[in-house]
Amino acid sequence: MKIPKRTLRSGGIQGSRATRWIFVRPAMLVVICLLIYPLLSTLMYSFTNKTMIRNDFDVVGLQNYIDILTDGDFYSAFGHTLLWTLFSVLGQLIVGFIGALALNRVQNKVAKNLFRIFAIIPWAFPAIATAMTWKWLLNGIHGFVPTLLRDLGITPELIQFLSDKNLVLPTLIFINIWFGAPLILVNVYAALQTIPQDQYEAAQIDGASSWQSFRYVTAPHIRTVVGLLVVLRTVWVFNNFDIIFMITGGGPAGASTTMPIYIYDTGWTGRLVGKASAASILLLLFLVILCLLYFSVINRWEKEDK
Repeated sequence: MKIPKRTLRSGGIQGSRATRWIFVRPAMLVVICLLIYPLLSTLMYSFTNKTMIRNDFDVVGLQNYIDILTDGDFYSAFGHTLLWTLFSVLGQLIVGFIGALALNRVQNKVAKNLFRIFAIIPWAFPAIATAMTWKWLLNGIHGFVPTLLRDLGITPELIQFLSDKNLVLPTLIFINIWFGAPLILVNVYAALQTIPQDQYEAAQIDGASSWQSFRYVTAPHIRTVVGLLVVLRTVWVFNNFDIIFMITGGGPAGASTTMPIYIYDTGWTGRLVGKASAASILLLLFLVILCLLYFSVINRWEKEDK
C-alpha cells in the first residue's frame, strides 16, 4: 500500500517542526532562567523597599529611582565608570590595533607564532591571579614597581599607585588595557587575514601611499569587526567588577568606585536590594541606548559595503 506523497510531505514537515522544538525548548528554558527571570525580578524589586534584612517588603513606586538620581555618590560612580570605560576601550583598541598591524607584517612564521603566544598571556590567567599580581607589583609599601622607580632615582619616594586618589583610576585603566588589548589584537588580526592581497597590489599599481591603502582597502574591510569589538568591550568594561574590586575595592575614598561597585555596596553592604535594583535598571537602560547607537553606525557601514 502506497502512502500519498502529500501525507509523507506533511508528516515530514510536522516531524521537522517537532524536532526543532525539541532542540529549541532547552535553550529557551536556559534563556528564561538566566536572563528573563533575573531581569523581571530586578525590575519588580526596583519599585519596592526590599532589603536583605527582612523578607516582607512594600511597593514604594519611583522612590528608589528618586533616591538614586539625587544621590551624589551615584553621579560620582557614574562619572568614574564613563572615564574607566572610555579610556580602557580606547586604549585597548589602539594597542590591539597597532599590535595586529605589526603582527600582520611579520613574515617569519616562528616569530609570528611566538608573538601571538605572548600577546594572549594576559588572558591565560584568572582574573583573581591578575588582580593579586598587579596589587603586589604596585603596592605602595613594598611593591616591586614603586621600589624599582625609587631605587633608580626616577622618583624620590614610593609612588602610591593604588592609594593616591589622583593615580588610582589611571592605574586601573592601564591594567585593564594590558588585560583587554589581546582580544582586540587577535580579532583584528583575523580580520586582516580576510583582505584579498590583490586589492593591495592594485592600490600599489595605482600609486597609492601606505595611508591611502589603509584608508581605502584595510579600513573598509575591518571596520565592521572593529565596531562589534567596540560594542562588546564597552559593555564588558562598563560592567567590569572583579578587577577593580579585588585591587582597590572602590577606594581610596571612593576614587575608583564604578557603577557595579556602587550597586554592590548598595545591595550587599547597605542591604538595600530595592535601591540596588533600581540602579541596575538605570545602568541597563543606559547600555541599551548606547548599544543601539553603536549598532545604528555598524548597520550603516554594512549597507555601504553592499
